[in-house]
Amino acid sequence: MIVPWKQDVPMFVPNGRYQNFEVYNQLIGDAELLNAGDFGDSISAAHWRRNADVMTRYTDPDHHTISLYVNGGTGIKRQIGPDPLTGGGPGRCCLMPAHLTSDWVVNGEVELFHLYIPHSAWERAVVEAFDIEPNAVEVPEKTFFLDPLIEQTIRHAMLPLDWSAPADRMAMSSAGQMLMGHMLRSYSSKRDLEFRVRGGLSPQIRRRVFDFIEANLDQPLSLEQISAEAGLSPYHFARMFRQSVGEAPHKYVLRRRIEAAKRMLRDPALSVADIALATGFSSQAHLTTRFSSFTGLTPAKFRSVAR
Repeated sequence: MIVPWKQDVPMFVPNGRYQNFEVYNQLIGDAELLNAGDFGDSISAAHWRRNADVMTRYTDPDHHTISLYVNGGTGIKRQIGPDPLTGGGPGRCCLMPAHLTSDWVVNGEVELFHLYIPHSAWERAVVEAFDIEPNAVEVPEKTFFLDPLIEQTIRHAMLPLDWSAPADRMAMSSAGQMLMGHMLRSYSSKRDLEFRVRGGLSPQIRRRVFDFIEANLDQPLSLEQISAEAGLSPYHFARMFRQSVGEAPHKYVLRRRIEAAKRMLRDPALSVADIALATGFSSQAHLTTRFSSFTGLTPAKFRSVAR
């Protein structure tokens, strides 16, 4: 049974990097693009709705794609030889490696999430994770498989976010980096290798990172931007930050945005809408949603209590 479609309003910005990807460009002709965005230098994402009876070929993509069937998809088949591979449906994942041409028989409705990983970003992640040559690590093709971590991350940590809002783009960037690491650990040809481990951040680097975050709370911060302040790769920075601070970078940034909003709410001259924009939220409603989930109070209620 297909869950009724949500009435999504497209929030994507045109002319993004995602438009350069083969898988994206093959879908744009007969699928409805609900949302799309680029998150840091390493990942892009797209959310699709499709109702078609077509054959789709992805020809030699120069990127890896992680796909989740959010709803529908039972009529989709992977064309391999004389007997198409079936098994699509809600919660099923597909892993489509770079430079592998694939054919798909599409029948009926499907809601899809795609995570696009440029091959260059994948190669950097391999070096950072294993300190070996990138061409020594292969990504296998996997079709219609179950992976609770991929599904839960996409459904609960990525799809509900406002992809255009600075406050949520950091979380998207972090979730995408985590899924790329999951690909390395769980599915690559070198998953038996030990990941390199480093210690925490030095006090000087922590202070530099904290100062950078405070000065840019109204900006669409990415994991790449913050890790650059520390002189580290996003992969290592996220782990070293968590070890030093006790929480993931995107959660720390969200907490600092909320704390900044609390301070501003004590000033009656500032409107909630202005405070939202000054702390990286896309609108007053977006701030209210995140503020309430974080504090248990709406911004208006917090303002009245603080007074």
